[in-house]
Amino acid sequence: MAKPLDGAAFVQAVDSPGRAVVRRLAQRPGALVGLAVIAVFILLAVLAPLISPYDPTATNWATVRKPPSTLHWFGTDELGRDILSRVITGAQASLLAGLISVTIALGVGVPLGLLAGYRGGFVDALISRITDAMLACPFLILAIALAAFLGPSLGNVMIAIGVTTTPIFIRLTRGQVLNVKAEDYIEAARALGNSPLRIACVHILPNILPALLVQATLSIAAAIIAEAALSFLGLGQQPPAPSWGSMLNAAQRFLANAPWMALWPGLAIFLIVLSLNLVGDGLRDALDPNER
Repeated sequence: MAKPLDGAAFVQAVDSPGRAVVRRLAQRPGALVGLAVIAVFILLAVLAPLISPYDPTATNWATVRKPPSTLHWFGTDELGRDILSRVITGAQASLLAGLISVTIALGVGVPLGLLAGYRGGFVDALISRITDAMLACPFLILAIALAAFLGPSLGNVMIAIGVTTTPIFIRLTRGQVLNVKAEDYIEAARALGNSPLRIACVHILPNILPALLVQATLSIAAAIIAEAALSFLGLGQQPPAPSWGSMLNAAQRFLANAPWMALWPGLAIFLIVLSLNLVGDGLRDALDPNER
């Protein structure tokens, strides 16, 4: 005779998968710290017009390359602009580039990966060969080529990064679909007369979302680095609008005399990328079905 469940065991038995994931994620200090840092940067980006102490584009020749002080906490740049205000406002460009470019990659890569993995045959071979050809070219080189072809602007940088990130999601989605579509419940759904579109969208896609979510988190971090690199090369956010990459480009000429010009935007990039990677690692462990 089966032993009845006590209260704690009953709660654990009926605990929803979502609550279990949140509970496992909360047990990882690194992921929590990463989430807190990301939340701070998001708040800074959203509230930038309200909390920036100075106009980020206003020049002041009386305060050129001044070190950090009570008036300018992060110092000023080569045109006398407040670096703190520019770092805060520059968060908008970096976070926007990361989110929109990965959204583009998800919107294109996931459907193509589903089609290739579920349909197979000639369609799979065609999509896979195009994906392999794009992955054979280094990510940043391809992004630079596309951004240079489209023209220097933040919008074009988002498109370039999104296109170069798409093959990653195509390959990941295809591999996950090949694993899931061999499961018994997929065969049962097919035997019940479900259409291929319904099977792909209702039965397969929800079961591969955890892997896509983890990859999306890591890809946002890579997209932020790529946006900073393209802005450093003059292909991204155009002056006088602030961007962490363009701030580093301006600071390289004054590293000896004004190191604070490079310190703060570089530190901002480091913190947001590290935090996104910590959250991605935490999500990977929390979404692992083998975790208890």
